[in-house]
Amino acid sequence: MEKQLNLENVQSLLNANKEVLKNFCTFLQSYNEKYNLTAITEEREVYFKHFFDSVAGESLFPEGADVLEVGSGAGFPSIPLMLVRKDLKFTLVESTKKKCDFLTAAKEKFSLPAEILHMRAEDAARGEWRERFDVCVARAVARLNTLAEYCLPFLKEGGVFLAYKSGNIEEELEEAKRAFSLLGGGEGKCYPYSLPEGMGERTIVAVNKGRPTPAKYPRGRGKERSMPL
Repeated sequence: MEKQLNLENVQSLLNANKEVLKNFCTFLQSYNEKYNLTAITEEREVYFKHFFDSVAGESLFPEGADVLEVGSGAGFPSIPLMLVRKDLKFTLVESTKKKCDFLTAAKEKFSLPAEILHMRAEDAARGEWRERFDVCVARAVARLNTLAEYCLPFLKEGGVFLAYKSGNIEEELEEAKRAFSLLGGGEGKCYPYSLPEGMGERTIVAVNKGRPTPAKYPRGRGKERSMPL
């Protein structure tokens, strides 16, 4: 059954933080010239396709949540969420060095409550960060069955995996059911929404974690992508 997001509150949060978001947009554009972080660079598109999209799911993040983001890239949804929700704390996992450099610079400039890990998610999930977080989030990283194996091991029991998705989500949900079950998750709940000004349709898939992830996951060595559960 599809759930509803509070998009009016999303717009209120964006309006209340307009100045800092504008500053981050300028910061992103300046770094993008040499780092090639995103193909979306025009200010209005950045506002809706990155900022609005990132903050759309804010009601799914519990107050004071300790959050891990897999494949942070240019910091979406994590950085806009940190800018408008001061109660959230993030650990950002990113395997590409230049993107980690950008995230570190953004952390310093905007005083973000973030730890940045230059690691692969499948390696980090076998270390001290395993089964530690309230929320694990990813945006446009991989298909759901692969993404679940990256993300669910980071969650404590009772935590939630949030996947920001576009495209045919029904097909991905069907193929990910086995992965959710094997990894300790429940059924995926869909939260569809439209970006303003006809800029696209999106869905956030939420999967609650009800039991520990078996120790053999994630499998590593690229199997999450080459042989999805």
